[in-house]
Amino acid sequence: MSSLSVVILAAGQGKRMRSALPKVLHLLAGKPIAAHVIDVARGLAPRAIALVYGHGGDEVRKRLAADGLAFVLQDPPRGTGDAVRKALPALPARGTTLILLGDVPLVPADALAKLVRRADAGALAVLTARVRRPHGLGRVVRDAKGRVQAIVEERDATAAQKRIDEINTGVMAAPTAKLASWVARLKDDNTQREFYLTDAIAMAVADGVPVEGVMHGDEDDVLGINDRLQLARAERVLQRRRAEALLEAGTWIADPDRFDLRGTLRCGRDVRIDAGCILEGDVKLGDGVTIGAHCVLADVTIGAGTTVAPFSHLESASVGRDCRIGPYARLRPGAELADEVHIGNFVEVKATRMGRGAKANHLAYLGDAEVGANVNYGAGSITANYDGANKHRTVIGDNVHIGSNCVLVAPLTVGAGATVGAGSALSEDVPPGGLTLARPKALTIGDWKRPVKKAKG
Repeated sequence: MSSLSVVILAAGQGKRMRSALPKVLHLLAGKPIAAHVIDVARGLAPRAIALVYGHGGDEVRKRLAADGLAFVLQDPPRGTGDAVRKALPALPARGTTLILLGDVPLVPADALAKLVRRADAGALAVLTARVRRPHGLGRVVRDAKGRVQAIVEERDATAAQKRIDEINTGVMAAPTAKLASWVARLKDDNTQREFYLTDAIAMAVADGVPVEGVMHGDEDDVLGINDRLQLARAERVLQRRRAEALLEAGTWIADPDRFDLRGTLRCGRDVRIDAGCILEGDVKLGDGVTIGAHCVLADVTIGAGTTVAPFSHLESASVGRDCRIGPYARLRPGAELADEVHIGNFVEVKATRMGRGAKANHLAYLGDAEVGANVNYGAGSITANYDGANKHRTVIGDNVHIGSNCVLVAPLTVGAGATVGAGSALSEDVPPGGLTLARPKALTIGDWKRPVKKAKG
């Protein structure tokens, strides 16, 4: 929309959140509330976007900084009308201005586009909705013919006006020049001594400008977030919608009410995701991938046919085809698994490449390592990769068998085809082939007595 500018109002402190963090920076589906508003604004292709900030200014600017986004400081906070008045000089003087709220993040782009079209035609367009519980919200006052005459805030409403269930969402659009004229004439003669943007409605009516209340049908789309309870409600609305979209696209989601996508997810065919899973960042799942219950996947790619068993945690990792991970496995950043790798229960892998068919089935640690194909890595074995100051690398060749309860003290290389006997502690390279043992001979002391606790007096 080449003539469109956008103002996002995000200066509120959000006292009801009871938090040191500015309200618009609290996370919704893994990113700041206001970031969702910025995203939908960008989807309309505006010429410019100005975000009005106040409380927590430096942090707001840092967390929301993006190309083409102008920041406008409102200090002290004097209401929505004052915020728009301060923002307009940062925007083109002509065209249409759309006003969004940084704490109303679920309004769909098609509803906003409808508002903008009305404003492009010369109207002041206001997004409204009928809600079950209008308490605390501004009421839309219409005349006998249904035309919008004013918006009255709860604290200034009469008893009759409080019975109105059509509310102002705070989202509106208007011709920029007319909007500038209205906000310049606002007065603070109200109980809060603030400049209400909604007072522009009456000005538009007086100026003969049509005021069009565009009613939106889904009140969940216009949820405002003022406290943690409302944030939790918005989270579940958004997550259920994401789950339903995946279901419609063919992904099996066990329970849409116990699914959390806090980033982006790309799925192949016949992907299955069980209850309680959390997906963060950029996640890619190939055809036929199965994710068991209560797994966390963050910035991972998983190849076709792989199964991740319940209670596994994968972060910044790459997994090949037909692998088996978990249960209770952890892949840390830099883990790269080739096809047909098995990582079992209570195995941790960090900054390690594992070749095709390698297995570490239980109770093991692999860090800063290069593991060849068809390696069997025994239970209780670890790479001792950290000397207290530096990380060191372990290289394990193809077809190596590492017995249980071994310690590989890096830097270390185990040659292809070697077998390391159980209980070995190795600090020197192991030649290929053959059996290597590094453990003391058993010693039994026959007359040794176990300490006995003193009897209580």
